Amino acid sequence: MAFPDKLLADDEEVVAHLHPHGLTLSWPVVRFLVVVGAASYLAALVPAGRQQGVLRMALLAAVLVVLAVTVLRPVLRWRTTHYVVTTHRVLLRTGVLTRRGRDVALSRITDVSYRQTLWERIVRSGTITVESAGDSGPLVLTRVPDSDGVQAVLAQLVEDDAERGFELHGHGAAHGDRHVPTYEGATGDGYADTYDDGYADGYEDTVDDGHEDEDGWTRAVHRTTPLG
Repeated sequence: MAFPDKLLADDEEVVAHLHPHGLTLSWPVVRFLVVVGAASYLAALVPAGRQQGVLRMALLAAVLVVLAVTVLRPVLRWRTTHYVVTTHRVLLRTGVLTRRGRDVALSRITDVSYRQTLWERIVRSGTITVESAGDSGPLVLTRVPDSDGVQAVLAQLVEDDAERGFELHGHGAAHGDRHVPTYEGATGDGYADTYDDGYADGYEDTVDDGHEDEDGWTRAVHRTTPLG
């Protein structure tokens, strides 16, 4: 099932849409076979007589309840767990009746790592941990198929997003008409810090009153010009 486009921004694209590894369903399959086999055996032991039909119906009802708890519920939980990586963020959606979700913007990700046990290396699965700025704690994605590949793709997306940030917010200039280079990094409070690399010496800073954007916000204009 494709991720709903209505949940994406206009310029956002889905890079990967995953469910937990398929082996997550191995135990529900085993339980199904055991429960059905045991139920068939018990049904055959019901003695013949007027109560045979009633007893077998009661057994069937009990079997259906057991299958719903031990088989259907895990399958639905697997089917409704979504790991989505887009060009803007990482999304987690879980839950059957009660839905839960969390989004982490690429610009706020500080580290992406993965962990695999020996068995997970064999079946190509693992746990991905996404560290981000803020107090929400890491985003942990368990039983991710091809976890090392997903981790590599996500790390590349974070790097590409950082490069786009430099292009949008960084200031470059030719020799003799150089502006103060700046880097705008997101902090935990959501604001940006500005860092100076020392080129400000010998330049004069001026601030105009600014102009009003289409969204109604007035922004000051900062200019740096050579002295002399």
